[in-house]
Amino acid sequence: MSVAAIVAILVVLAVVVAAAVVVRKRRLRGAVGKGAGGLPLQTPPPQTPPPQTLPPTFDAPSPAPAAEPRLRDRLGKTRAAFASVVAGFGSRGGADSEDWEDLEEALILADVGVATTSKILDGVKAKATNERADAERVLELLKNEILSIVATGDRDLAYEQGALNVWMFVGVNGVGKTTTIAKLAAREVKSGRNVVMAAADTFRAAAAEQLAHWAELVGADLVRGQDGADPGSVVFDAMNAAVHRGADLVLVDTAGRLHTKVNLMEELKKLRRIVDRTPGAQKEVLLVLDASTGQNGLAQARQFADAVEVTGVVLTKLDGTAKGGIVLAIQAELGLPVKLVGIGETADDLVAFDPAEFVDALFA
Repeated sequence: MSVAAIVAILVVLAVVVAAAVVVRKRRLRGAVGKGAGGLPLQTPPPQTPPPQTLPPTFDAPSPAPAAEPRLRDRLGKTRAAFASVVAGFGSRGGADSEDWEDLEEALILADVGVATTSKILDGVKAKATNERADAERVLELLKNEILSIVATGDRDLAYEQGALNVWMFVGVNGVGKTTTIAKLAAREVKSGRNVVMAAADTFRAAAAEQLAHWAELVGADLVRGQDGADPGSVVFDAMNAAVHRGADLVLVDTAGRLHTKVNLMEELKKLRRIVDRTPGAQKEVLLVLDASTGQNGLAQARQFADAVEVTGVVLTKLDGTAKGGIVLAIQAELGLPVKLVGIGETADDLVAFDPAEFVDALFA
């Protein structure tokens, strides 16, 4: 083989090798940015710090106010037990004895009580007989009879502008007494009144802690003593504090249970006497009852009314019971006006008792 041929072969080999190197480099460059299987690599997005959460300021817009709770919407259980009887009254062609028996049973099951039920139906029957009323008119007479009972008494909370006012709350443990005080404190502070809360239930360790929490939350002052301290000393200190601070309203929480009922009632009488040392200050003694206890609540009402001259009733948990007829029994048998009713968990769900709305709710 000539030298020229050898040189030509070497040149060709050099060109092939050079071309192979170029192809290899291109393949390597094409593989950059690809993962296994030649798929593009996922570059993680840049990490940005989470948005900083700032504490709310007083200038922050407040949520829209909740709609005013309607008594009709919250009396579902009591209404359901009564409305079916009302709807079927006279369906057999005029009011017959069975209709009257159904009405009687519905009222008793709603915890109106036997005595009050008899009084109501006797009055309606007499009027219906005189008028020769048809079934529709009988129900109208029944509605008016119930309204005449629940509408008696002064239902406004007594308050004197420019003076020290004291509202004392009594009732057994577990009826919602402390929560009721907290809800009222929130309402009164919101209306611009200077409120002092007196934690005079020193026998239940959690009571003062609950009031302390609510006082801080709603912006009221709190006067409390040591656990087991004399409740009278707490009320005495609260009255002095209210006078020195120019407070408008003192809300007094009291014990719901002592060693005996006699001890409890004597203790409440003593607290009342301490408040009465400031003439005219005691405006309300409000008995807090759990509506779901029915006739048991009526027995409690008698005991407290005899001891401390109760001026009105706060009926809690009315939305969760079919025993809403206890309103009639309280007012008919004790002559105590129901002033406030609890129909839910929020502060707005403690509302003034409206007799007409209550009766309408029963018959709706």
